[in-house]
Amino acid sequence: MSGEFRSLPVPEGLDGMRVDAAIAKLFGVSRAAAADMIAAGDVLIDAQPVQKSDRVTPGTMLEATLPEPKRAPEPVAEHVEGLTILYQDDDVIAVDKPVGVAAHPTLGWEGPTVVGGLQAMGFTLPDAGPPERKGIVQRLDVGTSGVMVVALSVPGYSVLKRAFKERTVDKTYHTMVQGLPDPIVGTIDAPIGRHPSSGWKFAVTDDGRQSVTHYEVLEAFRRASLLEVHLETGRTHQIRVHMSAIGHPCVGDPMYGSDPNLAKELNLNRQWLHATKLGFTHPRTGDYVEVESPYPTDLQHALDAMRQS
Repeated sequence: MSGEFRSLPVPEGLDGMRVDAAIAKLFGVSRAAAADMIAAGDVLIDAQPVQKSDRVTPGTMLEATLPEPKRAPEPVAEHVEGLTILYQDDDVIAVDKPVGVAAHPTLGWEGPTVVGGLQAMGFTLPDAGPPERKGIVQRLDVGTSGVMVVALSVPGYSVLKRAFKERTVDKTYHTMVQGLPDPIVGTIDAPIGRHPSSGWKFAVTDDGRQSVTHYEVLEAFRRASLLEVHLETGRTHQIRVHMSAIGHPCVGDPMYGSDPNLAKELNLNRQWLHATKLGFTHPRTGDYVEVESPYPTDLQHALDAMRQS
């Protein structure tokens, strides 16, 4: 099904650019989506069909029919192994999210979700935000475990969503990184954006969004260090990208440059990164609530092995 029809003159700044790149830049779609639009005959220049490798000329009229935006699937109630409740009341629930579980359904993800797991436990999540994100006010990566808060009421959702946006929530993580950061207490303030050559990765980029990570070494080992990390911002993969950028990638994170042999030695199948603590002002009472999550078995095992090595 086709979506919105758009027509505009090609601006001077795009002179000589490939049509697929120009479509992506002007309409905010991916290059792949732009190529699909061109192949389907949904892009015309001066009323003539084009090839994706054709070049655009300023002043010509570009017409495009944009694809219908794809919607994420609705959550399905299903039991999620290892998903446990750390705290709950009428407005808020804090869960211990296992590794391998997404916060909510997304396009292309068919695995378990926190939303589906809570529904399977009998919780009715509020109709706030997009339909697939019932009650979700924050997210943890699929490969990161630990404490995560979900709203159970509409007022709870609005207050908590604002708190995360305004950075008034205290987010504490522990991570094991390769080597020993210098200084042992520091702040990484470096913008993060999409990786220029790998769309699924992120990187420190000049045009990225402001990202601030505070860290402190808790324990130093021969080949690695255990860090406590506090996030000011909450960018995707922020800790993994920032630690990699200073030359100390998270152990077990080959996507961002860790040594796969060390992970194998520690019997670790994912990055050593855990959301250990979350502190927030309760949306109804105004009291400060702090919820903690213990290390899961695989991370504890790897830490014990590192202490003995």
